[in-house]
Amino acid sequence: QVQLVESGGGLVQAGGSLRLSCAASGGTFSNYGMGWFRQAPGKERNIVAAITWTGAMTYYVDSVKGRFTISRDNAKNTVYLQMNSLKPEDTAVYYCAASPTGWAISIWTTQYHSWGQGTQVTVSS
Repeated sequence: QVQLVESGGGLVQAGGSLRLSCAASGGTFSNYGMGWFRQAPGKERNIVAAITWTGAMTYYVDSVKGRFTISRDNAKNTVYLQMNSLKPEDTAVYYCAASPTGWAISIWTTQYHSWGQGTQVTVSS
């Protein structure tokens, strides 16, 4: 299985931007579909965005459409989440994950077999 390490989280004011990165190692990155999930305290872990192995298809949860962009660089074994116009409700731990069904968009946690350790994003009002 692939190992994943997220970076780029932090504290930002509402309206600000952050770019999360997720570096993969130990597997063939271009075979995997990738997803970004988030989990707020006391809440379930839910999909934020997903991307297929070539980047041809992407998915966004309605609450982040138009503000977040998922992308990947298979040459660098890295997936990104550009987050703009951040809101306090975006505060959560953000996780990247890899799915073996790289040709399809996967939105459920059970479809992913590898997870990073998470990175905290805090948006102040």
